[in-house]
Amino acid sequence: MTIAHTFHIPVMGTGHSIDTPIRIAPYGIDSVISIVDDLLVERIRKFYAGEYGLPFESIPRNAEDGRARRITAYLNTVDEIVRRKFDTLCNEPFFSDNEKAKYFEMLPDSSTLKNGWDQLKAMAPSIDREALENKLTSMMKPGAIDVNIMTKLDRLLNNEEGTPMSSEFSDANAAFRGFAMSNLRSSVVLSAGFNPRLFAYMGEFRDFYRDAAGELKKKIILKVSDFRSALIQGKFLAKKGIEISEFRIESGLNCGGHAFASDGQLLPFILKEFNDKKDQLSETFQPLIDAFYDSMGWEYPESARVQDPLVTVQGGIGNHGENERMLKEYGMDRTGWGTPFLLVPEATPVDTATLEVLKNAGEDDLYLSGVSPLGIPFNNVRNTGSEKWTRSRSETDKPGSPCPKGFLQFNTEFTENPICTASSQYQLLKIDEINRSQLDEAGKSRRRAEVLDKTCLCDHLGNGALISLGILKEHRGPQAVCPGPNLAWFNRTYTLREMIDHIYGRIPSLVPAHRPHMFAKEMAMYVDYIGRQLEQTDPSNVKATKRLRTLYSNLMESMDYCAEIAKGNAYGDENLSSLADAVDTERERLEALFASEPALA
Repeated sequence: MTIAHTFHIPVMGTGHSIDTPIRIAPYGIDSVISIVDDLLVERIRKFYAGEYGLPFESIPRNAEDGRARRITAYLNTVDEIVRRKFDTLCNEPFFSDNEKAKYFEMLPDSSTLKNGWDQLKAMAPSIDREALENKLTSMMKPGAIDVNIMTKLDRLLNNEEGTPMSSEFSDANAAFRGFAMSNLRSSVVLSAGFNPRLFAYMGEFRDFYRDAAGELKKKIILKVSDFRSALIQGKFLAKKGIEISEFRIESGLNCGGHAFASDGQLLPFILKEFNDKKDQLSETFQPLIDAFYDSMGWEYPESARVQDPLVTVQGGIGNHGENERMLKEYGMDRTGWGTPFLLVPEATPVDTATLEVLKNAGEDDLYLSGVSPLGIPFNNVRNTGSEKWTRSRSETDKPGSPCPKGFLQFNTEFTENPICTASSQYQLLKIDEINRSQLDEAGKSRRRAEVLDKTCLCDHLGNGALISLGILKEHRGPQAVCPGPNLAWFNRTYTLREMIDHIYGRIPSLVPAHRPHMFAKEMAMYVDYIGRQLEQTDPSNVKATKRLRTLYSNLMESMDYCAEIAKGNAYGDENLSSLADAVDTERERLEALFASEPALA
């Protein structure tokens, strides 16, 4: 299928892109829904079934295979609504100020479809013009309704009798099955690393293999941090005949939501390696895929051999020049733009209170936090409803959350069955342990603060969407949101067309010229990250100190590469001078950090 746009909208938490395809897929724009929270998607399905007159039968929380069924039902609902809206749009006439014109106007200027539309507008009424109208309409495609599974979120559950259920009912496998059984012809984005149980389960579904025409009904997109992980995970799946249709590279820290730091390699260094070695992907995977098809007695379609996996990038891109560098300098097939679309009501369901927080957030309000119960750094913004609710609970005799959903129940420190570190149960037990420890009062206070900082992300990340749609009253739903640091430079709401024209460089930039380059921001974040690691590391821990030295060495190498980039020519409105300044400043900071630790110097 021809890609209409050269960007996509990635997943944004459990709620803030939950209905984004309904909003923007009719215009040919791809986006990603999180299917972590099947309870949330059931509530959203009920709302949209009512809005569009679709049948709705509730799937109870205790229904057999309920998680998978809820996800399937919601995805089928989204698919039906997008089809309806897209068909209505296609049936509108040309030469009118309507949604069809908006579809074409927002396309990139390099698009074949856009060029055809420009040609059509210059034609006088004729049989030829009518033929071109029909041709252009037939070429229009809706955007993809892709889904995201965070592979680490994979609880094994018990049935009503307390007996462990089989692995096919684990959270990740059930979510995958929900997508696999849906009507969608789209992709599942796998993020947060390697999950052998989930990866092995994928082979159960024929839609992930080529049909006789060489088509894949359902595809795999793998979010990766570096080339090595792409090869390792790609080979594992290729041995099972599963193809990766797209490798989605994301900045380790300069992104929204959970941040998975690399070993010090900055994004440009990683992109260069992908660009240099891109051919190795198909060369490595195809023989393994062929061997699997042969073992199954299947014939691999020759027409599919020319389809190399796409390689795309996301995380911190903020203006047209940076976008162009990704596409032209590093040969990326597309880019991902997430955080700025939180300020585009046409694209994302963000409640009014959170929207005000986002509009007013400055650089100091956006920070890499410790609020995630997973213990993974989490890009956050201050003054949300969730932060206020969590703080108020921490000041009572029952801090933490009642844990209404339990998707992040992994801790067995005090209990036989896993519980969540943001739950009241865990926090009371942990604080009691801290209070009885031999730490001094300052140490106890610091440890208690770390415990009480944990937030109920399962519930709070979905509340903004529910409030925005009028399903939930604001006072009943603390709202969390997970923007990247890039948000600081976007300070109002924008129309969909404005943001797209900003991406494609068709209007004056929506961000100021002095905004630091995305590579400069990422560099500073990594130095900050290493500083925190140094504070938390015992110099006698050989494994930890070895990793710190690796971080130091790789970051220095990446800085050298960024210094070379800064000497080159800018793409459009790139702020390359900020990159040169950052290399000097951050190298000096990094050297000072390690000089202060004799065991690491």
